[in-house]
Amino acid sequence: MVLNVNSKEGTAFPVDGQLLMVLPRAGASIKNPDVQLPILRSDADGYYLEMRVEADTRDASEVAVTRRVTLENVSVEEWEDLKRQYAALDLKICTDQGISKGLEKIQDRKIQRLFMALLTFLNPRQVSIVLYLYKQAARQGNGRLVTFRSNDLLESLGYTRTKDGGFAAKLRSQLNRDLVALHRTELILAQSLRKGNSVGAKVMIKSVLRIRDYEIDNVPRDFDLAKAADYTYELADAYTVSLEFFEGPGRTGDYVLFASNIDIKQKLGSNAKSDYKTKLLIYLASRLKWDIPQDGQYLVISKQYLFKNLDLLGSNSSRNNQIFWRTVDELKQEGYILGAQELPGKKKVPNVQFQVNPEKLRNN
Repeated sequence: MVLNVNSKEGTAFPVDGQLLMVLPRAGASIKNPDVQLPILRSDADGYYLEMRVEADTRDASEVAVTRRVTLENVSVEEWEDLKRQYAALDLKICTDQGISKGLEKIQDRKIQRLFMALLTFLNPRQVSIVLYLYKQAARQGNGRLVTFRSNDLLESLGYTRTKDGGFAAKLRSQLNRDLVALHRTELILAQSLRKGNSVGAKVMIKSVLRIRDYEIDNVPRDFDLAKAADYTYELADAYTVSLEFFEGPGRTGDYVLFASNIDIKQKLGSNAKSDYKTKLLIYLASRLKWDIPQDGQYLVISKQYLFKNLDLLGSNSSRNNQIFWRTVDELKQEGYILGAQELPGKKKVPNVQFQVNPEKLRNN
């Protein structure tokens, strides 16, 4: 790594700019109006479970992204069974009553977990894991390769240890499933590419990370990465991952600097989908890459896009507004935002002007 941004504790660490540009779209929830229903697809190369987020042409930052899980070693009979299980997926219940409720009729735990991973991909907890890994990448200085202990990550996420010094099986299992989801799920997006006098497209297929190896402290223990993600409740003791979006300081210099003291702790008893603070922080970081901030600090964003990307999509506008400004206040208290105010916008849709603190969040 060419730029040692973490030479002092509490300074900053870089997160890949291209990843930040697509994170809010890649992690769009099933309630987002741009999200299409998940589909099963087969071609000559294999079988896939896919979910597409369509582009909103009114805003350049609203790009189209497909998230895809390749279904490996699937027989014709298993494919037919998968289609039958897919028919039991009730997406209306998923949006109205919650994803777990909508998946109740799917009996096969592996298939249920695959759908759960795709439908909840890049939720705020997984984004917090990604931020932790980029922070470790800056500290370790091994480029895109990051090695970490599972218990260290769980502790950084704010979870409480049990009496024996470990963590509850449910938390350990969830972390392995999150890591495997980030490893398995590919993001497919197209970038405009000028060729002479014509404009073509470059299609990119990447996972957020790839698990390169993992360690078990007690050798007799039987642990299988995929089996643990699909069926059981287990976690390896240490992992080495490769960050697949890594064009940062050592390459193009396309990155955003985050303060090293960023708080990624999960709120006790809270569902990851309710972590509006992480959603807003990541969305502001993405807009630093999409937009040209005024005076380097000021971002003016349509309130409509803010609400959509924060999943404030219900009809209760008063509640949505309350949650939004409470979230803004949280980021103010943590120093990421110095100020925010509502401004008139086109067609009576207001904008919000943010003054971002360059000491906590900075475009490079």
